[in-house]
Amino acid sequence: MKTIKLYTLGCKVNQYDTQAIREQFFSSGFKEICNGKGADVCVINTCTVTHRADSDSIGAIRRAIRDNPKAKIIVTGCLTELDGDKIKEIKGVNLIVKNNDKGSIAERSCGKRHCEPRRGEAISFFKGHTRAFLKIQDGCDNFCSYCKVPLVRGCSRSKKLEDVVSEARRLINNGFKEIVLTGICLGAYGKDLKPKISLVDVLEKLEDIEGLLRIRLSSIEAGDVSRGLIEQIAKSKKICRHLHIPIQSGDDKILRLMNRKYSRAGYTKLIAKIKEMIPQVAITTDVLVGFPGENERNFQNTVKLVKRIQPLKVHIFPYSKREGTLAAWKFKKEVPAAEIKNRLAHLRGVQEVCAREYKSKFLGKKMSVLIEGRAKFDPLLWEGYTDNYIRVLIKSKKDLKNKLFLTKPLTRAIVKKITLN
Repeated sequence: MKTIKLYTLGCKVNQYDTQAIREQFFSSGFKEICNGKGADVCVINTCTVTHRADSDSIGAIRRAIRDNPKAKIIVTGCLTELDGDKIKEIKGVNLIVKNNDKGSIAERSCGKRHCEPRRGEAISFFKGHTRAFLKIQDGCDNFCSYCKVPLVRGCSRSKKLEDVVSEARRLINNGFKEIVLTGICLGAYGKDLKPKISLVDVLEKLEDIEGLLRIRLSSIEAGDVSRGLIEQIAKSKKICRHLHIPIQSGDDKILRLMNRKYSRAGYTKLIAKIKEMIPQVAITTDVLVGFPGENERNFQNTVKLVKRIQPLKVHIFPYSKREGTLAAWKFKKEVPAAEIKNRLAHLRGVQEVCAREYKSKFLGKKMSVLIEGRAKFDPLLWEGYTDNYIRVLIKSKKDLKNKLFLTKPLTRAIVKKITLN
């Protein structure tokens, strides 16, 4: 039996795409190897969102070639869209497959040069996870000035609602209890369909699936969080009380330069409304530090906004100049690297305080936790997440994996361990 080895870099959408590729190869009679070397075929699903992602992707390609000297090396993903020539220069790469052709990658690996790209790729399981990602949307029409994603993922397009529901049912029938709805621009779901529908329509349909205990949303833009969506989450018994809504900056001048579609005041008002309508909701977010022209005052406005909304988690990124974006050719006033480093460190300290304050609200309370597996640092501890995305450790000799577990009252020791991780 031929063997396949898969390498994945980047976002949840890429992880979903890799799973779809995995199932293609399984249908073609391949077996996957994870830790060994010497695969017959290697597929590297790349990312290009930052310079670091480019570097990591190139490193993964070279590692695959080194570890699997006789393998057919196939490179796909976002790096292939604009940097195909760079990849071609790497000795040992046999095939480059762009994003739109991922649906026929197994056939192409067998030598078929002309394959019809299959739309609406679906999966039936999700290897190594107790939470299954379900991609319902791809592409982006926002064109933030710093972001390369619309250039490599294309315009927004949605999966048909009936296909989303049938895919969700397959995942539940295969043992998954939580589904994470994901997309490049999740909140744009349904705008391209006829008739137009929305993310709320998806949530209403999934609510009726027996055996589905949790529905989690991945990242969603502030402008896509409608009152209807908030109301649907508030009344649902299945949708997790957790929203990841990127800020990127808390300064109106920088937001305008970034071509973001909201203001500082608008974002603040939205978060206040969400917290009012969904008690105990967790807010997580993204912040981009060091955008060209960002001065100390602009940065402090971001710090103040983070403190005000008290997120559970802030994913903090340094600005990365991306070829082809508006920011790369128009905004030349770059922030010194040392200053970016200092701002990153300061904001990380602020977010740690916010996380502790949020988690401390749940001390002494019983929480429902979906167990994901054993803690790596202690085989007697199991780890999982509450619906509002607090990581919890539970001591038990029983096998708790993939079980929804009502904890004893949370203790400070548990919260402390969560914080330190």
